[in-house]
Amino acid sequence: MINDSDTTGHPVCPYADLDAYAELPRLADLRLSPGGTRLVVGVAMLDATKTRHISTLWEVDPNGVEPARRLTRSEKGESAAGFTPDGDLLFASNRPAPGATEDADAAALWVQPASGDAQVIADPPGGVHGVLVAPTGTVLFGSGLLPSAVDLAEDAALRTRRKDTKVSAILHEEYPIRHWDHDIGPDRTRLFVAEIGTGPSDAQLTPRDLTGHVGRALGDGSDWDLAPDGKTVVSTWIVPEVTAAQRFTLVAIDVATGARRILADDPGHEYESPRISPDGTQVAAVVRRRSTPKDAGDTWLAVFPVAGGPQRDLTSEWDRRPNAPRWTPDGTALILAADDNGRAPLWRVDIATGKPTRLTEDDAAYSDIALSPDGAWLYALRSAIGAPPAPIRLAMIEGAIPEPLPGPAEALGRIAPPPGRLTEITATASDGTALRAWLALPGGAGPGAPAPLLLWIHGGPVMSMNAWSWRWNPWLAVAKGYAVVLPDPALSTGYGRDFIQRGWADWGNEPFTDLMTLADVAADRSDIDADRTAAMGASFGGYMANWVAGHTDRFAAIVTHASDWMLADANESGDVAHEFTREMTWEDGDRNSPHHAVDQITTPMLVIHGDKDYRVPIHEGIRLWRDLLVRSADDNGVTPHKFLYFPDENHWILAPQHTKLWYETVFAFLDHHVHGKPWRRPEILG
Repeated sequence: MINDSDTTGHPVCPYADLDAYAELPRLADLRLSPGGTRLVVGVAMLDATKTRHISTLWEVDPNGVEPARRLTRSEKGESAAGFTPDGDLLFASNRPAPGATEDADAAALWVQPASGDAQVIADPPGGVHGVLVAPTGTVLFGSGLLPSAVDLAEDAALRTRRKDTKVSAILHEEYPIRHWDHDIGPDRTRLFVAEIGTGPSDAQLTPRDLTGHVGRALGDGSDWDLAPDGKTVVSTWIVPEVTAAQRFTLVAIDVATGARRILADDPGHEYESPRISPDGTQVAAVVRRRSTPKDAGDTWLAVFPVAGGPQRDLTSEWDRRPNAPRWTPDGTALILAADDNGRAPLWRVDIATGKPTRLTEDDAAYSDIALSPDGAWLYALRSAIGAPPAPIRLAMIEGAIPEPLPGPAEALGRIAPPPGRLTEITATASDGTALRAWLALPGGAGPGAPAPLLLWIHGGPVMSMNAWSWRWNPWLAVAKGYAVVLPDPALSTGYGRDFIQRGWADWGNEPFTDLMTLADVAADRSDIDADRTAAMGASFGGYMANWVAGHTDRFAAIVTHASDWMLADANESGDVAHEFTREMTWEDGDRNSPHHAVDQITTPMLVIHGDKDYRVPIHEGIRLWRDLLVRSADDNGVTPHKFLYFPDENHWILAPQHTKLWYETVFAFLDHHVHGKPWRRPEILG
């Protein structure tokens, strides 16, 4: 149920009302306390201005009895950072400290006792991220420092000088220089350690620089782990390479001395998501064999001795790609999620044998895994194509079924199941490969009332359409009466290595024909109107939308968001050009570039791009828009195409007011070309 209602008193479907949709709580980042008695989840909620979502923290009863309760309420928001050994909540926020009159420039680390007021315990100028706490009380976190700063005090002084003199320039000496939507630098992440006390008088931490001035040695993420005894850190470590590239190695760092030793460094592989075993002797990590233009690479789990020694591959023969693992408390297994046939179930991997055993049999995708200290319960966030993320617990016994826990949505009275129904369709590719897709249908669709079809192409490209998405939500289209087909074409995960290899460096072939094959199967259904169809995609999906536009005229309209147009050039100008150029030669990119077919495009296209998109730079959207105009505008400059441009958005459209405008424009464009309705410019655009 939902609490909102229209003027007649009838409930408002939040998928049919964009304002109501923006109000839905969005869960992420589940954390379990060391004793297993407290479960906290982050919830993004709309602020008073309705122009941004802020993260709030809620406590969920691990036993599934008590309703969820809200813990934090500041205007700046908070993100969970973990717990102290005593079970007090740690969180990061740049809200004003007690007694302060201004917000902090960066997120400080706060502690919220079970009783009493929250207080700041660490506030380095570069903020805190990736906080971990050992049972011994050792605290580890990452913070950005300017390259020449010898300590936190000097870093603060240098930042003040930059701010006072209004200097924003960054001097780069290596690549990359940007990532997704932000500049890299001018600071660099270093690791800090401190010891946390047990009482209010001991609350303030005294951080110690563990890694020192070492250039860009650590990533901007939080890819490190702390041993249970607090004496060792295992972390990814960036190594610069020739041709403006880099690779991620694996190192162990002694907390007492800062001495660093290499655990894994192979130019043909990269390492991520290290997790130290409960006894502190082993570290499990995800190993990636690096791709080449001829080889899609591979991903598996391996175990390394923390003291040093050869790695032992666990799942190199398993035809699935594991995500970040979690150790069972007894150290005999790893728990993880891995894409599988349009789902992302939970798996148990035996440490002795490497054998994976599937734990969940539903149609869901799982994330944010946590295990109770006695190993009896697993906690996670569960989502699916037809269900937003929600907390669950799973008894660690054979045949157990995930149990939903009363979460923030229930406490707020905002349980909002999507409209319509979800089914699955299958097909066979021309080379004999089995294909599948999800199909979301309006409730009233049937032979007597067939629904128009919308082909919804995922990004990646190495990913799967298997989980809920707040940014690109097909149920908003279903609420408008569209049937939405959600295919996993060649390059998608969850179907094995060969399925990815089918489309590797050849995006215009099997990925395209797979999409068309699955669209054909959907269009042949009696509850689908095959004469009213459209296609849309973002990122890689936007690239595919551009390719579709130049290679078929079967669709009435196409929406392309954050898309590559001149692929060979785009591969060399994005934020991670070193990765794209490793996956495709310039010749591969040019051969698969959609711009070569621009003269064949007759379908009206809505082009969408954000200026701060560093993964697919804005020049790709501008090139596409100009090429379409040159070939389509009549003597009066009239064209069937449109360009929706966001000067202050990035690869994703995140501001709630912009998200609303995005959908309003997309649906107005589809209604005009699919349903033949008069074009209606969104009012807010003037």
